[in-house]
Amino acid sequence: MIQETLAIIKPDGVARGLIGEVIRRIESHGLKVKAMKMVHLSKKEAEGFYAVHRERPFFGSLTSFMSEGPVVLMILSGENAIQAWRDLMGATDPAKSAPGTIRREFGLSIERNTTHGSDAPETAAFETSYFFSGMEACN
Repeated sequence: MIQETLAIIKPDGVARGLIGEVIRRIESHGLKVKAMKMVHLSKKEAEGFYAVHRERPFFGSLTSFMSEGPVVLMILSGENAIQAWRDLMGATDPAKSAPGTIRREFGLSIERNTTHGSDAPETAAFETSYFFSGMEACN
């Protein structure tokens, strides 16, 4: 089943010059980049995006981190894209990620783990529409 999902290269990945490497891995795993842009999220924009986590203890530090520098936002498309991207990223905790995954190789901590990806079709629909208008995605 062809799906779309949101992918984010987080501020730590951008700051360390990993944009090209992450995109290379995405494309080499058969996923297509349908839309892409670099933005510097405001704290308020990060809080809106992560609103589902508002009551969690890590909400403040996560939204501060996500607004500390530019991020690269992408819509990825492909066969079972949500799970394919999650498998490529690895577990949230880099120490628990499988060898060869992006987070295992480049993640610094649970929060500073280089990438974000949607976890379900409903989440992907919300997340892609949060950052991209319909005109920004290429078929």
